Amino acid sequence: MRDEEGVRIFVEKLSRMLSDWGFPPMAGRVLVTLSVSDEDSLSAADLAERLSVSPAAISGAVRYLIQLGMVAREPVPGSRRDLYRVVENSWWEVALTKVRLYKVLADMVDEGIEVLGGQETHGGRTMTELRDFYLFMYEQMPQLHEKWRERHRVEATE
Repeated sequence: MRDEEGVRIFVEKLSRMLSDWGFPPMAGRVLVTLSVSDEDSLSAADLAERLSVSPAAISGAVRYLIQLGMVAREPVPGSRRDLYRVVENSWWEVALTKVRLYKVLADMVDEGIEVLGGQETHGGRTMTELRDFYLFMYEQMPQLHEKWRERHRVEATE
């Protein structure tokens, strides 16, 4: 049986953790609320009620999440209302988008290594380790993606 008070606490804890990692707080609350909902989609009024916030706070958060591709807006036929739902695989897709940034970061850090005097300097060694880590993550992500897709397929058929 679903423990609504426990769900509320969980939503706040997980969204606070996302916020600590740099995710906008209200967007995190909305994303987690949509993710844990028993319904496929929720209206802005539903979200505002569940989170005890104003509809205006919901509006900005869903706009942000739509831009990230994590939430989709679905119009309600014959109404001015919209429903919002989490896009399937959106967590993974956002992670893949960030992977391209790993390469950009690694290339920029590579420039820094040179101006720091190369790998022989303390700063150069530190930046080399940073560059190498992000290049490794960038290079490994396609294999990790394929492993995830295979695991997800296997779990879906069980």
